[in-house]
Amino acid sequence: MDAGLTGAARVGERVPTTLEFTDVAPLPVRDRVRARVTVIGWLTSRDKAASPEGDCMEFATAVLETGTCKSSIGLDDLMAAPADPLATCEADVLTHLVEEHSHYIPLLLRLVEPRFLQLMERVVPLAIDRYGIVLRLEYALGHRDVRLPFHKTLSDAGQFSLQIQALLTTARRCSHPSRLLSGEREPGENAISRRS
Repeated sequence: MDAGLTGAARVGERVPTTLEFTDVAPLPVRDRVRARVTVIGWLTSRDKAASPEGDCMEFATAVLETGTCKSSIGLDDLMAAPADPLATCEADVLTHLVEEHSHYIPLLLRLVEPRFLQLMERVVPLAIDRYGIVLRLEYALGHRDVRLPFHKTLSDAGQFSLQIQALLTTARRCSHPSRLLSGEREPGENAISRRS
């Protein structure tokens, strides 16, 4: 437990406590904060002779805030939520995609609605989870996040390679005819973010 919390409450006392967690995108993008979680509860101190753990946090509720929504989560829902199988390797996967397989990103853009590609200046992989990959499309005056869902929700990290290949196969089968017939470059070509 954080040293700042230890000893904050007297034995048997309950002190209202708030913990805040911030989810930051592993790759450099505009507005790198993807989500914030605020956990609300009480800090209680136990008699160290009776309980070697000392202080503990009693959870009451949590508030999840993203760029598109804000919602409260109760203890039962939080405890029942399964861990995402890609959570511990997401940063490595995104970095590997940009550094070693950046040629896949323009291909994935074929799955994005053409109207979202107009005036796009840069595309960066923002997130990967059990449901799919999120691309951030950056424009001169803002950005848009686009989720490309996997064909099947992942139950373990070993399924990721198969699902990303399925997305790429789907992307190869589709195109934006108006762009290709006019001789324009592939969407996102020369606009891919690389780590410096």
